[in-house]
Amino acid sequence: MRLCVTGGLGYVGSVLVPKLLALGHYVRVLDCQWFGNYLEPHERLKIIKGDIRDQTFPIGATDAIIHLAGIANDPTGELDPKLTWEVNALATMQLAVRAVREGVKQFIYASSGSVYGVSDEPEVTEDVALMPLSEYNKTKMVAERVLLSYADRMIVQILRPATVCGFSARQRLDVMVNSLTMQALVKRVIKFNGGEQYRPNIHIQDMTDLYVWMLDHPHLTGIYNAGFENLKIKAIAGLVADRIEAQIIAAPSNDPRSYRINSDKLLATGFKPKKNVSKAIDELIEKYKSGTLRDEPQWHNLKTMLQRAV
Repeated sequence: MRLCVTGGLGYVGSVLVPKLLALGHYVRVLDCQWFGNYLEPHERLKIIKGDIRDQTFPIGATDAIIHLAGIANDPTGELDPKLTWEVNALATMQLAVRAVREGVKQFIYASSGSVYGVSDEPEVTEDVALMPLSEYNKTKMVAERVLLSYADRMIVQILRPATVCGFSARQRLDVMVNSLTMQALVKRVIKFNGGEQYRPNIHIQDMTDLYVWMLDHPHLTGIYNAGFENLKIKAIAGLVADRIEAQIIAAPSNDPRSYRINSDKLLATGFKPKKNVSKAIDELIEKYKSGTLRDEPQWHNLKTMLQRAV
Protein backbone atom coordinates (compact mmCIF):
# COMPACT_ATOMS: atom_id res chain seq x y z
CA MET A 1 0.00 0.00 0.00
CA ARG A 2 0.95 3.64 -0.41
CA LEU A 3 0.86 5.23 3.02
CA CYS A 4 1.21 8.71 4.45
CA VAL A 5 2.30 8.83 8.10
CA THR A 6 2.10 12.26 9.68
CA GLY A 7 4.39 12.70 12.68
CA GLY A 8 6.23 9.61 11.50
CA LEU A 9 9.52 10.69 13.09
CA GLY A 10 8.04 10.82 16.58
CA TYR A 11 8.20 8.38 19.48
CA VAL A 12 5.60 5.98 18.05
CA GLY A 13 6.30 6.71 14.38
CA SER A 14 9.98 5.81 14.70
CA VAL A 15 8.92 2.28 15.67
CA LEU A 16 5.92 2.07 13.33
CA VAL A 17 7.51 3.22 10.06
CA PRO A 18 10.22 0.49 9.99
CA LYS A 19 7.47 -2.11 10.54
CA LEU A 20 5.46 -0.72 7.63
CA LEU A 21 8.53 -0.79 5.39
CA ALA A 22 9.35 -4.36 6.43
CA LEU A 23 5.84 -5.34 5.33
CA GLY A 24 6.49 -3.97 1.86
CA HIS A 25 4.52 -0.72 2.04
CA TYR A 26 5.58 2.54 0.41
CA VAL A 27 5.71 5.18 3.14
CA ARG A 28 5.65 8.95 2.88
CA VAL A 29 6.38 10.66 6.20
CA LEU A 30 5.41 14.24 6.95
CA ASP A 31 7.10 15.64 10.04
CA CYS A 32 8.25 19.08 11.20
CA GLN A 33 11.41 17.45 12.62
CA TRP A 34 11.36 19.54 15.80
CA PHE A 35 12.62 16.45 17.61
CA GLY A 36 15.01 15.13 14.98
CA ASN A 37 15.01 12.21 12.56
CA TYR A 38 16.06 8.76 13.73
CA LEU A 39 14.79 6.69 10.80
CA GLU A 40 17.21 4.81 8.58
CA PRO A 41 17.06 5.61 4.85
CA HIS A 42 15.02 3.17 2.77
CA GLU A 43 14.20 2.95 -0.93
CA ARG A 44 10.45 2.91 -0.17
CA LEU A 45 10.60 5.74 2.36
CA LYS A 46 10.22 9.42 1.53
CA ILE A 47 10.52 11.98 4.34
CA ILE A 48 9.03 15.44 3.86
CA LYS A 49 10.04 18.13 6.33
CA GLY A 50 6.95 20.24 6.86
CA ASP A 51 4.38 21.63 9.26
CA ILE A 52 1.04 19.83 9.37
CA ARG A 53 -0.62 23.26 9.45
CA ASP A 54 0.75 23.96 5.97
CA GLN A 55 -1.65 21.97 3.84
CA THR A 56 0.39 22.45 0.67
CA PHE A 57 2.51 19.38 1.43
CA PRO A 58 1.99 16.61 -1.16
CA ILE A 59 -0.16 13.67 -0.10
CA GLY A 60 0.41 12.00 -3.45
CA ALA A 61 -1.40 8.85 -4.54
CA THR A 62 -2.16 7.57 -1.06
CA ASP A 63 -4.24 4.58 -0.01
CA ALA A 64 -4.23 5.35 3.71
CA ILE A 65 -3.19 8.06 6.15
CA ILE A 66 -1.95 7.23 9.65
CA HIS A 67 -2.25 10.54 11.46
CA LEU A 68 0.16 10.66 14.41
CA ALA A 69 1.22 14.32 14.19
CA GLY A 70 0.26 16.55 17.09
CA ILE A 71 1.31 18.51 20.13
CA ALA A 72 1.58 15.67 22.62
CA ASN A 73 0.71 15.53 26.33
CA ASP A 74 -0.80 18.03 28.75
CA PRO A 75 2.26 20.14 29.76
CA THR A 76 3.30 20.70 26.16
CA GLY A 77 -0.27 21.44 25.14
CA GLU A 78 -0.64 24.08 27.84
CA LEU A 79 2.62 25.77 26.81
CA ASP A 80 0.92 27.37 23.81
CA PRO A 81 -2.84 26.60 23.71
CA LYS A 82 -3.29 28.40 20.37
CA LEU A 83 -0.62 26.24 18.75
CA THR A 84 -2.18 23.12 20.28
CA TRP A 85 -5.59 23.91 18.80
CA GLU A 86 -4.11 24.79 15.41
CA VAL A 87 -2.07 21.60 15.16
CA ASN A 88 -4.29 19.05 16.89
CA ALA A 89 -7.74 20.20 15.82
CA LEU A 90 -7.67 22.63 12.89
CA ALA A 91 -4.92 20.86 10.94
CA THR A 92 -6.63 17.51 11.47
CA MET A 93 -9.85 18.93 10.02
CA GLN A 94 -7.96 20.32 7.03
CA LEU A 95 -6.18 17.00 6.50
CA ALA A 96 -9.50 15.14 6.58
CA VAL A 97 -10.93 17.49 3.94
CA ARG A 98 -7.90 16.91 1.71
CA ALA A 99 -8.04 13.16 2.25
CA VAL A 100 -11.65 13.02 1.06
CA ARG A 101 -10.99 15.33 -1.86
CA GLU A 102 -7.94 13.37 -3.02
CA GLY A 103 -9.58 9.97 -2.71
CA VAL A 104 -7.77 8.53 0.32
CA LYS A 105 -9.65 5.39 1.26
CA GLN A 106 -8.59 4.88 4.90
CA PHE A 107 -7.78 7.32 7.73
CA ILE A 108 -6.35 6.03 11.03
CA TYR A 109 -6.18 8.61 13.80
CA ALA A 110 -4.11 8.62 16.98
CA SER A 111 -6.42 10.15 19.56
CA SER A 112 -5.79 9.64 23.29
CA GLY A 113 -7.30 7.77 26.21
CA SER A 114 -6.88 10.98 28.17
CA VAL A 115 -10.08 12.34 26.55
CA TYR A 116 -11.90 10.53 29.38
CA GLY A 117 -10.35 12.88 31.97
CA VAL A 118 -11.63 11.90 35.42
CA SER A 119 -13.97 8.94 35.68
CA ASP A 120 -15.34 6.97 38.62
CA GLU A 121 -16.31 4.11 36.31
CA PRO A 122 -14.55 0.82 37.14
CA GLU A 123 -13.35 0.86 33.52
CA VAL A 124 -14.26 3.33 30.80
CA THR A 125 -15.55 1.96 27.51
CA GLU A 126 -15.81 3.80 24.23
CA ASP A 127 -19.41 4.77 25.08
CA VAL A 128 -18.61 6.65 28.29
CA ALA A 129 -19.14 10.43 28.17
CA LEU A 130 -15.89 12.33 27.63
CA MET A 131 -14.68 14.75 30.31
CA PRO A 132 -11.50 16.27 28.85
CA LEU A 133 -9.68 18.57 31.28
CA SER A 134 -6.74 20.02 29.38
CA GLU A 135 -6.29 21.78 26.05
CA TYR A 136 -4.59 18.64 24.75
CA ASN A 137 -7.53 16.42 25.79
CA LYS A 138 -10.07 18.84 24.33
CA THR A 139 -8.32 19.11 20.96
CA LYS A 140 -8.21 15.33 20.66
CA MET A 141 -11.94 15.09 21.39
CA VAL A 142 -12.78 17.75 18.80
CA ALA A 143 -10.56 16.11 16.16
CA GLU A 144 -12.34 12.79 16.74
CA ARG A 145 -15.73 14.37 16.12
CA VAL A 146 -14.52 16.11 12.98
CA LEU A 147 -13.17 12.85 11.55
CA LEU A 148 -16.33 10.91 12.37
CA SER A 149 -18.29 13.43 10.31
CA TYR A 150 -16.43 12.09 7.25
CA ALA A 151 -17.08 8.42 8.04
CA ASP A 152 -19.54 8.18 5.16
CA ARG A 153 -16.83 9.21 2.67
CA MET A 154 -13.79 7.24 3.80
CA ILE A 155 -12.87 4.55 6.31
CA VAL A 156 -12.29 6.28 9.65
CA GLN A 157 -10.56 4.37 12.46
CA ILE A 158 -9.89 6.19 15.73
CA LEU A 159 -7.64 4.77 18.42
CA ARG A 160 -7.65 6.04 22.00
CA PRO A 161 -4.28 4.79 23.24
CA ALA A 162 -3.29 4.46 26.85
CA THR A 163 0.05 5.95 27.88
CA VAL A 164 2.69 4.36 25.68
CA CYS A 165 5.84 2.93 27.25
CA GLY A 166 9.04 1.29 26.08
CA PHE A 167 12.05 2.02 23.90
CA SER A 168 12.12 3.92 20.60
CA ALA A 169 14.96 5.32 18.52
CA ARG A 170 13.22 8.67 19.14
CA GLN A 171 12.80 8.10 22.86
CA ARG A 172 10.43 9.88 25.21
CA LEU A 173 11.24 10.12 28.90
CA ASP A 174 8.30 12.35 29.82
CA VAL A 175 5.72 9.55 29.91
CA MET A 176 5.04 7.72 33.16
CA VAL A 177 6.74 4.33 32.91
CA ASN A 178 9.75 5.65 31.00
CA SER A 179 10.14 8.62 33.33
CA LEU A 180 10.04 6.62 36.57
CA THR A 181 12.46 4.05 35.15
CA MET A 182 15.01 6.67 34.09
CA GLN A 183 14.74 8.44 37.45
CA ALA A 184 15.64 5.20 39.19
CA LEU A 185 18.51 4.46 36.83
CA VAL A 186 20.09 7.91 37.01
CA LYS A 187 19.24 9.20 40.50
CA ARG A 188 18.26 6.07 42.43
CA VAL A 189 15.14 8.02 43.41
CA ILE A 190 11.60 7.62 42.06
CA LYS A 191 9.52 10.77 42.54
CA PHE A 192 5.88 11.22 41.58
CA ASN A 193 2.85 13.27 42.60
CA GLY A 194 -0.01 11.50 44.29
CA GLY A 195 0.23 7.84 43.48
CA GLU A 196 -3.37 6.68 43.83
CA GLN A 197 -4.33 7.86 40.34
CA TYR A 198 -4.84 5.11 37.81
CA ARG A 199 -3.06 5.24 34.47
CA PRO A 200 -3.74 2.83 31.59
CA ASN A 201 -0.65 1.65 29.73
CA ILE A 202 0.36 0.06 26.43
CA HIS A 203 3.77 -1.13 25.23
CA ILE A 204 5.09 0.70 22.17
CA GLN A 205 5.49 -2.57 20.27
CA ASP A 206 1.82 -3.41 20.86
CA MET A 207 0.83 0.16 19.95
CA THR A 208 2.61 0.00 16.61
CA ASP A 209 1.36 -3.52 15.92
CA LEU A 210 -2.13 -2.15 16.45
CA TYR A 211 -1.74 0.46 13.69
CA VAL A 212 -0.69 -2.34 11.35
CA TRP A 213 -3.70 -4.38 12.53
CA MET A 214 -6.13 -1.57 11.78
CA LEU A 215 -4.52 -0.99 8.40
CA ASP A 216 -5.06 -4.66 7.56
CA HIS A 217 -8.64 -4.68 8.91
CA PRO A 218 -10.39 -1.72 7.26
CA HIS A 219 -13.81 -3.03 8.28
CA LEU A 220 -13.01 -2.12 11.91
CA THR A 221 -14.36 1.40 11.76
CA GLY A 222 -15.14 3.79 14.60
CA ILE A 223 -13.45 4.25 17.98
CA TYR A 224 -11.33 1.74 19.88
CA ASN A 225 -9.66 1.99 23.27
CA ALA A 226 -6.11 0.66 23.31
CA GLY A 227 -4.69 -0.08 26.74
CA PHE A 228 -4.11 -3.34 28.52
CA GLU A 229 -2.79 -2.53 32.02
CA ASN A 230 -4.58 -0.14 34.37
CA LEU A 231 -2.09 0.57 37.14
CA LYS A 232 -1.87 3.08 39.96
CA ILE A 233 1.14 5.37 39.65
CA LYS A 234 2.54 3.98 42.89
CA ALA A 235 2.21 0.47 41.49
CA ILE A 236 4.28 1.44 38.45
CA ALA A 237 6.90 2.89 40.80
CA GLY A 238 6.87 -0.41 42.68
CA LEU A 239 7.53 -2.38 39.48
CA VAL A 240 10.53 -0.15 38.78
CA ALA A 241 11.81 -0.45 42.37
CA ASP A 242 11.59 -4.23 42.12
CA ARG A 243 14.27 -4.04 39.44
CA ILE A 244 16.34 -1.02 40.46
CA GLU A 245 17.22 -0.19 44.05
CA ALA A 246 15.78 3.27 44.49
CA GLN A 247 14.02 5.44 47.08
CA ILE A 248 10.34 6.10 46.39
CA ILE A 249 9.12 9.63 47.19
CA ALA A 250 5.43 10.50 46.76
CA ALA A 251 4.56 14.21 46.83
CA PRO A 252 1.08 15.74 47.12
CA SER A 253 -0.72 16.03 43.80
CA ASN A 254 -3.07 18.55 42.24
CA ASP A 255 -3.56 16.28 39.22
CA PRO A 256 -7.04 14.72 39.46
CA ARG A 257 -6.80 12.69 36.24
CA SER A 258 -7.54 9.06 36.98
CA TYR A 259 -9.21 6.53 34.74
CA ARG A 260 -9.07 2.86 33.80
CA ILE A 261 -9.85 1.99 30.22
CA ASN A 262 -11.55 -1.12 28.94
CA SER A 263 -10.27 -2.50 25.62
CA ASP A 264 -12.64 -5.45 25.26
CA LYS A 265 -14.01 -4.03 22.00
CA LEU A 266 -10.54 -4.11 20.49
CA LEU A 267 -9.66 -7.52 21.90
CA ALA A 268 -12.87 -8.91 20.39
CA THR A 269 -11.46 -8.13 16.93
CA GLY A 270 -8.72 -10.70 17.47
CA PHE A 271 -5.90 -8.30 18.30
CA LYS A 272 -3.64 -9.70 21.02
CA PRO A 273 -1.01 -7.66 22.89
CA LYS A 274 2.35 -9.35 23.27
CA LYS A 275 4.14 -7.18 25.84
CA ASN A 276 3.48 -5.28 29.07
CA VAL A 277 4.79 -2.63 31.46
CA SER A 278 7.23 -4.99 33.16
CA LYS A 279 8.75 -5.87 29.79
CA ALA A 280 9.04 -2.17 28.90
CA ILE A 281 10.92 -1.49 32.14
CA ASP A 282 13.27 -4.42 31.51
CA GLU A 283 13.98 -3.24 27.97
CA LEU A 284 14.67 0.34 29.08
CA ILE A 285 17.09 -0.91 31.73
CA GLU A 286 18.86 -3.05 29.13
CA LYS A 287 19.17 -0.13 26.70
CA TYR A 288 20.52 2.10 29.47
CA LYS A 289 23.11 -0.42 30.62
CA SER A 290 24.26 -0.99 27.03
CA GLY A 291 24.77 2.75 26.53
CA THR A 292 22.04 3.00 23.87
CA LEU A 293 19.77 5.13 26.06
CA ARG A 294 20.69 8.19 28.14
CA ASP A 295 18.71 10.82 30.01
CA GLU A 296 19.02 13.66 27.52
CA PRO A 297 16.94 16.85 27.04
CA GLN A 298 15.76 15.92 23.53
CA TRP A 299 13.81 12.98 24.96
CA HIS A 300 11.55 15.42 26.86
CA ASN A 301 8.96 17.18 24.70
CA LEU A 302 8.42 20.13 27.02
CA LYS A 303 12.14 20.85 27.39
CA THR A 304 12.60 20.75 23.63
CA MET A 305 9.60 23.01 23.03
CA LEU A 306 10.83 25.52 25.61
CA GLN A 307 14.22 25.61 23.94
CA ARG A 308 12.54 26.33 20.60
CA ALA A 309 10.60 29.22 22.18
CA VAL A 310 13.77 30.93 23.46
